[in-house]
Order: sequence, then C-alpha cells, then structure tokens
Amino acid sequence: MARLTLEFPEDQYCYSTHLTVRVTDINGANHLGNDSMISMISEARARFLFEFGIEETSAEGVGIIVTDLATTYRAEAHARDQLLFEVGVMDFNKYGGDITFRITRPADGALVAMAKSGFVFFNYRLGKVVPMSTEFSAKFAKVNWLTEPR
Repeated sequence: MARLTLEFPEDQYCYSTHLTVRVTDINGANHLGNDSMISMISEARARFLFEFGIEETSAEGVGIIVTDLATTYRAEAHARDQLLFEVGVMDFNKYGGDITFRITRPADGALVAMAKSGFVFFNYRLGKVVPMSTEFSAKFAKVNWLTEPR
C-alpha cells in the first residue's frame, strides 16, 4: 500500500490553539498514542468551530459530521509536550469539505503530525446529508471549491 502524504497550502490555516500532552495520553511505547492524537485533533476542531461561531448542532438539528480522518506522523510527542494545532479548511463542495491540521512542537519546531478530516453537514432529525449553509461558507470566503460555490 502506498504511503499517505498530506501537504496543505500555507495560507489556508486560519486558527491555532495549544494542547498539552497528558500523562494519560502516553502509550506503551512511551509516546503520544494514536487514540489520544485523534482526541486532540477532535478538541482542536471543536475549538476552531467555537471560535468561528459554528455550533456543533443547531437548534434545527443540523450539524457537522466527520466522514473520514487521515493522519501522518512525523515525530514522537511525550508527556507534558505542548503542541500547536494549526487548523484550516479547504476543498469545499456542496455538502462539506476538509478541515486540515498541522501539529508542531514549538519548543524545538518539530513537525509532529499532519491531518485532514473530511466533513459534511448532516440533519440529525432527518438522518441525511444536507447542503452547506451560505452562513458557514461565508466565514471562509477564500476557501477553494471542488465545484462551483452555490
């Protein structure tokens, strides 16, 4: 199987947050475990959405649902390391797009991981995918579209 490569344009990151690796995030090999990295990516995503005033689920029952997650690891992280999560969005389509992450360790500048999380808008009451709202897409006017914007 071919190795996954994730590279994103430098100008697409629009938010950053710091998270500290907890002792409970460490696996048997004495570094940040994959399951904990996924939890940290989810936390960074939630902070990003909150910062831009985007509710996880609206009163109408529409929210964002993760469709896939790809992560490439470049360096180990250890307990008490402070990591910088830079977050961006790209490749919008009618129903969603990608949230991207660059995770670094500012103390030494090491690139720890890159990640991409696909998402779509989902109506939980109807149980189906729905188009992205213009309110959401307007918050990210510079994002490239895979198809023409609505």
